Amino acid sequence: MSLAPELLKILVCPKSKAPLEYHAGPPEVLVCRESRLVYPVQDGIPVMLIEDAMPLDDTQYPPRT
Repeated sequence: MSLAPELLKILVCPKSKAPLEYHAGPPEVLVCRESRLVYPVQDGIPVMLIEDAMPLDDTQYPPRT
């Protein structure tokens, strides 16, 4: 399942307000490079709660060039 492009354009990190990178996975996630957080996507719904985010591991989600 993937997120609608229109949704991806308006979603920002709730902590930094920075843009997010979508990773189709598995697992499906949204990555914030500025906050260094990874937000899960469950059943096609982004879980944008800071307390549910995981720390960013650059080896698992390398920066896109």
